[in-house]
Parts: sequence; structure tokens; C-alpha cells
Amino acid sequence: MHRAANGASAEYSPFVLLQEYDSYCRSFGCQGTTRNSVADIPAAQESGTFAMSDGFIRTTGMLRSELSSRNISYASLERLPHAISYGESPVVVYQQSECGRYHGNFISASYRAILKRPEWHRRLQKVHSQGNHSLPKADCVWRELDSSMSSDALLMNIFCYPGLTKRREVSLLLGTDLGKVPQFGFMPRVPLVTGAVERTEVDMKLGDVLFEAKLTEGNFQTQDAGLVQRYCDVKEVFEYRRLPRHGKHFSSYQLLRNVLAAYALNLHFCVLLDARRPDLLEQWYRVMQCIRSTTLRTRCKVLTWQELAPCLPSALRKFLLVKYGITGEIEK
Repeated sequence: MHRAANGASAEYSPFVLLQEYDSYCRSFGCQGTTRNSVADIPAAQESGTFAMSDGFIRTTGMLRSELSSRNISYASLERLPHAISYGESPVVVYQQSECGRYHGNFISASYRAILKRPEWHRRLQKVHSQGNHSLPKADCVWRELDSSMSSDALLMNIFCYPGLTKRREVSLLLGTDLGKVPQFGFMPRVPLVTGAVERTEVDMKLGDVLFEAKLTEGNFQTQDAGLVQRYCDVKEVFEYRRLPRHGKHFSSYQLLRNVLAAYALNLHFCVLLDARRPDLLEQWYRVMQCIRSTTLRTRCKVLTWQELAPCLPSALRKFLLVKYGITGEIEK
């Protein structure tokens, strides 16, 4: 299982947008950010907060605020078609360019690759669930992946980048074979006690690994205990009574479902999350502790975007630093 890696301090390059963010990034501790060690998590939970090693307290709201500020500046400086949501916590949503070849929420190389593959392009079509009442009316239909907060957009920015899955260092880190083509919105069809199969999607399948991606989401969703009990192997896979729950609802439902999918299909499972979200990391460890099989437990892991960043091409690393505050060494 991948543990936290130290986020090396990143000196800002002459890249113009990074200069604009210099003081802002320092205020959020984006230089030299590291993730809590596993040993630190229980103590942090007792206090009700999660203290990062740079001394700042990270919450979902603070990360959303950081991404909002970054994207407002990024969209304005790059003069990208965009809008800002209503409310106290503004979210930047981007529009496709008039020519249709570019999109502000994606690095150009990844977006071109997405347009070339119909199965990837279809992933962009999901209508934004809050578009009618939280976003300005526009000539376009707002989509989920237009949002600067979308973990799916972040996932596709990285894994649709040309040649990414052929990079040996990426393959070794992820535990995948070289050159595999990502499948987004993969349906594992986990068996249910009724004889039917569960049809919920997994964010990505790459080779023999299933991936769940998180960024600003509050948690891994909750689900009614009666619905969780429909899964054929839930009590065989987990120490059922130890699973985290609140009353009649199980916490971290997406994790339970994906571990069950990995078990049913004999695959590996990896959670991709942000190092600024130790709360999500703690939720994942709680679920992992309930997996009965040592073999299955070793097929489950966690990786942060920050740990992945140093393995990525320089242009992609710069994009992730500017737009998401995801740090990795930047070549000068």
C-alpha cells in the first residue's frame, strides 16, 4: 500500500501564472506540503480537525476556497470562456472554445485526445446537477466536467494525456502494465443476492486496477444498510460489524462497493485523493481495517495526486500546480 510521500518544496518557475499566485500559494502552505502520517490521524480525529505538517488546518471548504481563487485568476489571466456560480463559495465552470478544440478545464493535449475517442468524449456529456439554479444561464448546457472542482476532470486531465500510461515510472507507481488504455465510467457489475448485478460506475479502470478519484467531495457517500446487504459477498469480504456506520446507514459506501468489485473481478483497487484531504485518507483506512483477507487487503491501496505528480510530463505538472495547487518538481 502506498504511504504518504513528502511533498518536495517546489520553487516557482518564471511561468507567468505561478508568479501571480506566489503570495497566495504561500498563504495556503502549498510549498512543501506533506500529508499526515498514519500515526497522526487518530490524534487529529480526536481533536475534530486534521492538522497538516505545514501548520495549516485543511478542510473541504478550505480546499474549495483555494481552488476557487486559483481558477478565478487562471480563467481571467488566460482569458478563457467561463462563468462563476452563485453563492458564498463560488465555483468556476468553463466553456468549450468557439472552435470546439479547446476547453478551459482541460490541458489542451488531454482535451484533443478526449475528442478523438468517442468513449472518452461521451464522459463529458453528463449534465451538471446544479446547473439550473446555481449557475448563470448560458447558450451552452453546463456539464459536470466543466466544473473546476470536478475530480473526474482532474482524472481525465492526467490519464488522457498522450503517452501517459506508457511512462515506466507511472506504470510502476500504479501497478499497471505499460500502455493500457483507461476506461472511464467502468461498470464492474457486482453480483447481488437477488441474482441481479449492481450497475454503479467506477471512475476508472486501467489494466487490472480500479480507481476511485476524489478532490473536494465531502466523503465517500453513505448508503442504507438494507441496500448494502444486497451485495452477495459483503459479509465474506468484510468484518461486517466493524464497518463504519451512522445508525442505519453505512459510511464510505463507494469504498465498500469498489472493494467488493475488486474481489468479484479479481482486480486491484486504488483510491486517488488529494494530500490536503487527510480526512478522506482516514476514512479509507477505516474501511481497509475491516477487510478480512490479507491478500485482498494488499490489492487495495491509496495514492495522492501529489505523489503521482513527479512522474508526470513537465507541461502537465505545471498545469496541475497552477490550476489545482498540486505540487511536484518543476523543471526549470
